Amino acid sequence: MVSEAVEATRQTLLTRLGAAREEADALFRTVKTEAMYDRPIPERHRIIFYVGHLEAFDRNLLSDPASARTEFDELFAFGIDPVGGNLPTDQAADWPGLEVVCDYRDRTRAHVDDLIERMAARGDEEFDVRLNVAIEHRLMHAETLAYIFHQLPYECKQGAETHSAPPHHPISSMPVRIPAGHATLGLRRESAVFGWDNEFEAHTAAAPEFSIARRKVTNGEFLRFVNDGGYQDRSLWTPEDWEWRSSAGMTHPLFWKQRNGAWMYRAMFSEIPLPPHEPVYVSHAEASAYARWQGKALPTEEQWHRAASGSTEVEDLHGTGWEWTSTKFAPFPGFTAMPFYPGYSEPFFDGKHYVMKGGSPRTAPVMLRPSFRNWFQPHYPYVYAGFRCVEKESA
Repeated sequence: MVSEAVEATRQTLLTRLGAAREEADALFRTVKTEAMYDRPIPERHRIIFYVGHLEAFDRNLLSDPASARTEFDELFAFGIDPVGGNLPTDQAADWPGLEVVCDYRDRTRAHVDDLIERMAARGDEEFDVRLNVAIEHRLMHAETLAYIFHQLPYECKQGAETHSAPPHHPISSMPVRIPAGHATLGLRRESAVFGWDNEFEAHTAAAPEFSIARRKVTNGEFLRFVNDGGYQDRSLWTPEDWEWRSSAGMTHPLFWKQRNGAWMYRAMFSEIPLPPHEPVYVSHAEASAYARWQGKALPTEEQWHRAASGSTEVEDLHGTGWEWTSTKFAPFPGFTAMPFYPGYSEPFFDGKHYVMKGGSPRTAPVMLRPSFRNWFQPHYPYVYAGFRCVEKESA
């Protein structure tokens, strides 16, 4: 018999799953039907894939491993993260029709609801963990869908801006000195708090004294880098980053557009004058080049944590944009892959992805926890990600 506490926890999870479904569904409704087979970001699937993916993921995650899989369960199972410029080459005609995919989505969601009802009666604690995975996976994709749809032409979308810029409060640009100490990273397994496999195991790391910017670099500050020829100065870029910048023709942040000599910001549904005091969104490569231009560096993951926990003077750590670090995504000591989702983190411990911390206006509040780790390739400019700089220590 399931205890009242376990039942209450499960009901909370089911409520959260319903809310996550609605958030993703609402995003899909912003895309006009004729654009559902578009690929707004070359490195990603066409939009139609994501219509089926979220339900396929839940079914594959929550079903008995031995249960039969349909063709669509496999077709919509996995996203892509191409490294090295190998972009997908599928055509729109390679995918099933929209009505067929929507029918699969609806039937699969009903099947998952039935699975949840049956499993809930068994009081299986691992099933609750899987439900958490399903919820946060969907919430992550809600943010992914937002930045994918951000790149769609305006005529392909319907809706209005819902994420207005936060009010501007001037913050001193003077750096904050963080005393030497220890940074605590990760979660303890015995805490019974949900976390993804890369969040474990909790440990401390020594952090020598350092100075870090009080706030993230703004559009206005980054504009000075652009005007100073930062995108044309090869000395500010690593060879790999320079090759990417040159081949992609990058001369300014992806979210910026120039109209009649004025800089504009590409918001979700319209262009607006570039907000100079808001954090700039750029790739890791661009952030690193700016830091070198300043004679500074991006913070390590340990420094970011130390600043977050060791000072009340550092602003905007959560909610106005992810923050790039100089730390390559790698396992913590004691890492163990999730047995039912071994491919979540481990394939990306390849030295080609960098840790991001914090969160953006599109990040679900539950993932603003300090232990959460996001990661992306350095040449991926589409995410709502900014950065702050640390002072280089003298030798």
